Amino acid sequence: MTRQERANHTNSATARLVLERGRDVLDLSMIARMGSTKKRQSPTDAALLELRTFGLQYPGAHTKSPWPGHMDLAVKDKTFAYLSIEGEPFKISCKLPESAADALMLPNTTPTGYGLGKSGWVSASFPDGDVPVGLLKEWIDESYRAQAPKKLVASLPPLSGTPAKPKKTAAPKKAPAKKKAVTKKR
Repeated sequence: MTRQERANHTNSATARLVLERGRDVLDLSMIARMGSTKKRQSPTDAALLELRTFGLQYPGAHTKSPWPGHMDLAVKDKTFAYLSIEGEPFKISCKLPESAADALMLPNTTPTGYGLGKSGWVSASFPDGDVPVGLLKEWIDESYRAQAPKKLVASLPPLSGTPAKPKKTAAPKKAPAKKKAVTKKR
């Protein structure tokens, strides 16, 4: 088989690149090291997309990618949910100041590494593909409220099941205390 026949035979852009560089033999190990340009589909990709879309609906929320393999949710550049990317095993980490103890009782959850677990961060992975989207939306909500500036959190409706905090009213000011007349003893 000639080089041109091999180039026509394969659909791989990587294989064509190898052939264009004048190699007579197709180096399959080199192609494997270069990797595929297409991401593989994961059964959890739909859940990941739904959670990311949910998180981006919060005021000031945006994505950030501090390192490869993550597309995190942040507000004012402060991360409130670490999420894996499509095609990778599903992982999420959220700051849960109110429900961390309950969350850590669930299977597949651990305190987040790098010391974040001490501050209420919880990580979860779902290797079987059964992602509890409703629960994780609650986690994202709690984490956003913990990380976002108070002005942005104040614009949100109160959490369901929690009473709205009454607004503080200024206590009436007391009149200044009267000074006692000082008499000198002789």
